[in-house]
Amino acid sequence: MRILHTMLRVGDLQRSVDFYTKVIGMQLLRTSDNPEYQYTLAFLGFGSNPEHAEIELTYNYGVSSYDMGTAYGHLAIGVPDAAAAVERIRAAGGTVTREAGPVKGGTTVIAFVQDPDGYKVELIERADGAGGVGLS
Repeated sequence: MRILHTMLRVGDLQRSVDFYTKVIGMQLLRTSDNPEYQYTLAFLGFGSNPEHAEIELTYNYGVSSYDMGTAYGHLAIGVPDAAAAVERIRAAGGTVTREAGPVKGGTTVIAFVQDPDGYKVELIERADGAGGVGLS
């Protein structure tokens, strides 16, 4: 078994696609519109299934925002250099909510950014940069 994708509901599909492609560095892999049931899907990632997990953005016609709730935490992306990724994301207009630095109680360097719908994205510094293509 493996994770195929994570679905996030978004209030403005193009705004979210722009964030994940232009700011984070993912690729738009495919889209699917279903007017009969009033939703559009966009799949993004650093590669496609089955080699890579993807993010599925779901836009429900006419819904511009969602209540975040308290159960959701964050997405995590491996990057070769968290500080450099933060600066690139900031320069591209992204919102940084935690600067790069060691995790509390450990030595792993992390940072957090926030997408336009309020979802948190953790950047985890890894020597192999696993999953962080485009964020160096």
